[in-house]
Amino acid sequence: MSNTPARGVLAPLGAFVRLKLHWQILIALVAGALTGGAVNSFGGADQALPVFDFLGQLFLRALKMIIVPLIASSIITGVMGVGGGRRLGRLGGKTFAYYLTTSLLAVLTGLFIANVVQPGVIDGEAAVVSGRLPLSEEKADIIREETGEQGLGALVGIFLRMIPENPVEAAAEGQILALIFFCLLFGYVLSTMTGEGGQALKHLFAGLFEAMMKLTHIVIAFAPLGVFGLIGKTTAMTGIDAFLPLAKYFGTVTAALAVHFLVTLPLLLWLVGRIRPLNHYRAMAPALLTAFSTSSSSATLPLTMECVEKRAGVSNETSSFVLPLGATVNMDGTALYECVAVLFIAQAYGLEMSFSVQFVIVVTALLASIGAAGIPSAGLVMIAIILNALDWPLEGISLILVVDRPLDMMRTALNVFSDSCGAAVIAHTEGETLEYEGRGSG
Repeated sequence: MSNTPARGVLAPLGAFVRLKLHWQILIALVAGALTGGAVNSFGGADQALPVFDFLGQLFLRALKMIIVPLIASSIITGVMGVGGGRRLGRLGGKTFAYYLTTSLLAVLTGLFIANVVQPGVIDGEAAVVSGRLPLSEEKADIIREETGEQGLGALVGIFLRMIPENPVEAAAEGQILALIFFCLLFGYVLSTMTGEGGQALKHLFAGLFEAMMKLTHIVIAFAPLGVFGLIGKTTAMTGIDAFLPLAKYFGTVTAALAVHFLVTLPLLLWLVGRIRPLNHYRAMAPALLTAFSTSSSSATLPLTMECVEKRAGVSNETSSFVLPLGATVNMDGTALYECVAVLFIAQAYGLEMSFSVQFVIVVTALLASIGAAGIPSAGLVMIAIILNALDWPLEGISLILVVDRPLDMMRTALNVFSDSCGAAVIAHTEGETLEYEGRGSG
């Protein structure tokens, strides 16, 4: 009898723990948004923000802790499984072809919708020129200081950083693109070794990968708590009033992201992969919700791999090759966002946008998105690269800062979804039979 009250109190917690992970994360996301919104409306942010920040940062640090060893072990074992020579070249070719195609489609989608809606034009006038959207000089000075003189030459640096001078240093500093390049080469060399030394190294990395996946399970179990803190902090800091002057721009980016998320990628799944899109959405729900909360494709990578392998049935050989690469170089949502943001700034200033100018925007946004993960303040720098290439006002970036965080959350979820679609489509083309939690793929 004495335990009855305690059981009554713990019953909701027990029911929550028994739910599937995506439901746990969704409940935590809604609870965090409601709690943060209440804090923003009724005050108390000074007391609540440290709590939200602690929960969110604890989860993010745990995820970041496992990224480097997980990427290294997964790529090396993946390349070993694929083997050298023709199959590795075929898989790599398909992966890069998919990433280039979807990123280009994303940029063109953003370009089309931004030209139709014209978010930088209010009542037929350029928003900044007419004074309808005032420019903050204080923020403009900060933008100039943080981004510097970024031009097309910065893209060369991105590709140079792909080859690390010191792989250990690259891993320690989180230079994921350089780490992936080294691991691809190392895995290929390892796949060609047949002696005792080669076998010992293969067993070592296979064991390391197995251990990292088990550690990933433990970290992911705390995802709802981290999501609650991250969303709570965001909604507590951002009130609805901040969105009103930029509602048209916010709606344009959201609509473009939705078209790519709900139309373009599902069509690729259906037509190329013979996969029912709804099954894939269900399978990827935990990863998408985590990506939305963390705003980081790399931090979400452990959960993305878990969903693609366990819930969608993609082989480890394919997922461990395609996904780590995609988390670094495949940024559909980011490329789309950068394109719309630059067009919005140009429209707001009343700048000329000929076909050749828009072509430069498309190409530069596509190239810059490849190196997004390797650049500090990635969003600001990438937009700065395009603006400087066109000799447009850099301080225009300050116009979009107030709504950047929620848009960052949405474009990260799109980035992760595109990666997962790539893994599923490429697995299908490699002859794999996908099983979506007993539903099949066709």
